[in-house]
Amino acid sequence: MSDDTLIGDEAAKPAEGAELPLAAPSSLPPQELEQLTADIIAALKTVYDPEIPADIYELGLIYKVDVDDSRNVAIDMTLTAPGCPVAGEMPGWVENAVGAIPGIGRVDVNMTFDPPWSQDRMSDEARVALDWY
Repeated sequence: MSDDTLIGDEAAKPAEGAELPLAAPSSLPPQELEQLTADIIAALKTVYDPEIPADIYELGLIYKVDVDDSRNVAIDMTLTAPGCPVAGEMPGWVENAVGAIPGIGRVDVNMTFDPPWSQDRMSDEARVALDWY
């Protein structure tokens, strides 16, 4: 999978009401790329960590999303802890959520623990929802 479009990176965390930055140029039309980005973020926000009442996007569990020119998607994500009881299931939930977007090709989810997740990655929205201020 090529890195034609970088929707997020390991240093980024979602900012309330903001889209993730786009990186390298893509041959996809800008409007289509914008719509795909919004659709992917919306799909990621439907996946929740069952032990924490916040979605994985706002928790900062998504490290990177690459969309290639064929609309295949590669996602690097993590968990709040390596021993998470849904570690084997959550990548499938993410794959199914993003794969349901019309026009998306193959979805590959890579689980990583480098860098390890910390509460610093959470958005303000997640902090408010969890009362973690």
